[in-house]
Amino acid sequence: MEKTLPPLSPGTLYLVATPIGNLEDITLRALRALRECDVIAAEDTRRTGQLLKHFGISRPLLSYFRFNEAKRTGQIIERLGRGEKVALVADAGSPGISDPGERVVSAALAAGFRVEPVPGACALVAALTASGLPADEFHFIGFLPHKSGQRRNKLQTLKSSPGTLVLYESPYRMERLLRELNEIFPDRSVVLARELTKKFEEFLRGKPAQLLEIVKKQSWRGEFVVLIDNSQPARQDTD
Repeated sequence: MEKTLPPLSPGTLYLVATPIGNLEDITLRALRALRECDVIAAEDTRRTGQLLKHFGISRPLLSYFRFNEAKRTGQIIERLGRGEKVALVADAGSPGISDPGERVVSAALAAGFRVEPVPGACALVAALTASGLPADEFHFIGFLPHKSGQRRNKLQTLKSSPGTLVLYESPYRMERLLRELNEIFPDRSVVLARELTKKFEEFLRGKPAQLLEIVKKQSWRGEFVVLIDNSQPARQDTD
């Protein structure tokens, strides 16, 4: 006898992880949440619309991105107050991880509403587990600041953080980042992960100077996950 799954709970914000590349990585639970929710708050309604179309799902969409977070958060809280079931999705991966989501989660919790994660694909975890670098302790930075001074200051402070350092970076700033790493972390092992879960998934491994020579000869699309082995910072920084 098939077990009946419980329905979604009214007045609940569901944080639904979506594929980071390979559409097969979406979970059965995520599909059910998207089908049964009252509205989907999406970082990019066009991109989410394509995802929904692929899986034959038709639900109302509400745009929710960095520049309208304040306004949309209030509207989402109002919907939760009416007992609606709201699914929040990012362009890819888990909402709130270097994507919009933190503000509405905080507001929902402050207003007394339930927030429920619907976990799934995450570039951070996918890259870390396949990198070959220590995964027992890691520090996730997200995206570095764009301004050179702020970037260097941030990287300098990370020298004392033990474990594997993990950050996201645009392909247009990879050469710049590797030059910075070559100055600040010249002897560390670095892994660049790109096209994760897609056909041309690739992991590049080496010291910053070695990877810099590779990157200078390439033209890539798509964000990178950059991992730096800083598991023994004190010993490595000793002259």
